[in-house]
Amino acid sequence: MDAQQKLKSLVDQLNTVIVGKPAQTQDCVACLLAGGHLLIEDVPGVGKTTLAHALARTFGLQFSRVQFTADLMPSDLSGVSVYERGKETFVFHPGPLFAQVLLADEINRASPKTQSALLEAMEEKQVTVDGETRPLPSPFFVIATQNPHDQLGTYALPESQLDRFLMRISLGYPDRAAERELLAGHDRRDLVDALPSLLTAAELQVLQAKVLDIHAAAPLLDYVQDLIAATRSGQWFLQGLSPRAGIAVIRAAKAQALLSGRDYVAPDDVQAILAQTVAHRLVPVGDAGRGAVEQVRALLDSVPLP
Repeated sequence: MDAQQKLKSLVDQLNTVIVGKPAQTQDCVACLLAGGHLLIEDVPGVGKTTLAHALARTFGLQFSRVQFTADLMPSDLSGVSVYERGKETFVFHPGPLFAQVLLADEINRASPKTQSALLEAMEEKQVTVDGETRPLPSPFFVIATQNPHDQLGTYALPESQLDRFLMRISLGYPDRAAERELLAGHDRRDLVDALPSLLTAAELQVLQAKVLDIHAAAPLLDYVQDLIAATRSGQWFLQGLSPRAGIAVIRAAKAQALLSGRDYVAPDDVQAILAQTVAHRLVPVGDAGRGAVEQVRALLDSVPLP
């Protein structure tokens, strides 16, 4: 099976579990192919955790799940060193961070201190415990779910942590046909448990290398720079995108191009992933009555194509 068929099988399998959301499942696959962390934000009960489980299983990655709560401590994630009398020394017991996929469920119910403990892991792919730096498995992804900020018991994620997520997606309510399928069908958790793994970690790394090899021509890079410059104009957002965000856009667009069966990035790829890749990094200006996603789409309409 060639890479294109394998990618199609991945997306198709996810769509059997998360029905009626093909664009969102493709975004998730693109995010992991680009080597980025994924934030799924929505109201409870629309399938955020189910999607995260399905992604880990389909990609064939070892995963652990942590339910983030107000009393969760950083050491609950990274692990602790415990003195063992028989060995007369401290022995490190790794925490759930030491998995290829960490499902951080309801990440914004934990305290800012615990949220910040994820930063080193997400950025450096390592953790420091008791002065010793320990590498995390490769590949390493955080797939986090988050409830809307206006719900009780939630803390807003700091900007520095939001910036570590390559993409933020929202599932939304299913349409009537998809909801009917959910109501009449099997329990989604049973379906996830039965999913076969379609990739190995080694095959995933080959696909990630293919993403890096996708060509981005000079006019396409000009287009991305025009979009970044527009975010910095002060017309749309309080602060513009950083160079790191621009690199994230290119990586995500390359993954989108690979999923579309092309070896080059087209403007359509940039437009398809832009809102999911940058809206969580931006704060809209004034009282336009639009959220960041709507502002990004309006900005897209205002910047001419190459």
